[in-house]
Amino acid sequence: MAIIKKTLLLTGASRGIGHATVKHFHAAEWRVITVSRQPFDKICPWPQGEKDHIQLDLNEMSHFDDVIARVKTKLAEPESDGKLAALVNNAAISPKLAGGKRMGSLDTGIATWQNVFNVNLFSTALLARGLFDELKAAQGSVVNVTSIAGGKVHPFAGVAYATSKAALAALTREMAHDFAPYGVRCNAIAPGEIDTSILSPGTDQIVENEIPMKRLGKPSEVAQVIYFLCTSQSSYVNGAEIHVNGGEHV
Repeated sequence: MAIIKKTLLLTGASRGIGHATVKHFHAAEWRVITVSRQPFDKICPWPQGEKDHIQLDLNEMSHFDDVIARVKTKLAEPESDGKLAALVNNAAISPKLAGGKRMGSLDTGIATWQNVFNVNLFSTALLARGLFDELKAAQGSVVNVTSIAGGKVHPFAGVAYATSKAALAALTREMAHDFAPYGVRCNAIAPGEIDTSILSPGTDQIVENEIPMKRLGKPSEVAQVIYFLCTSQSSYVNGAEIHVNGGEHV
């Protein structure tokens, strides 16, 4: 008989915060189903990683019925028993101008706006709605990854990224209101400058001048907060947005 584990569905799992989150939940003996536009990375350490990976570009709205069906099929397998204990919406894109420069309001065309909002916002709403029954069955938790850029102008994050993250914070509140009567909690975390491969040149100046703790955050530190929001330790936390930025927002 298969051992039934709690199941996490995580988008944007191929690097940085997503990769650290997979490692943390796997170490806690959760089943982890991942969704990423990248194929499964062979160096990832969890045994079921390749089997439980779905390669999908979240910008492709027409594919969502298919991905929901694929996730439901995986959740119907004996090790998950049809339940989804956690949905973590981590996938995001942040287009840049040539040379990595910030893409501001005067530089951003309609196609960029649409692509960014598809991935950063609309995919979150569609996944949560499509998998609501499975979340409800588990009395599960949704965690949306917003950003410090959703609350202040950032020197590197573009306007489409920033406004999509501000909208995601609002969506989190709406979902918290709508889902909680059914036993599903919805919260967000807002990372600041985290030590990943996508840091922009000049981040050291932000660390020195704007972060009271005078250091970058670690992906594992973000993963720990995500895990907290997906467990009974946070059972009365709903509709919150937790800053994980060393005080950069103050």
